[in-house]
Amino acid sequence: MVRKIDDLGRVVVPAETRRLFNIHEGDELAITVENGGIVLRRLDALCVFCGEAEDIAPFEGRGVCKPCRDRIAAL
Repeated sequence: MVRKIDDLGRVVVPAETRRLFNIHEGDELAITVENGGIVLRRLDALCVFCGEAEDIAPFEGRGVCKPCRDRIAAL
């Protein structure tokens, strides 16, 4: 899939891709650079505390990874 960036720097995420990743109007996306590429992730797919992307569980509309959940449980 190829999309052009408009004059304001915007790019459209195709409807097919939004459906596949359950992205809806108003959802927040995190934009990062990994291995020389641009990566978009739903914000709730990243740990709100450390930014980790693995083993994320939702809490109050945000994601929290296992190590952070363990640290919170130990408090």
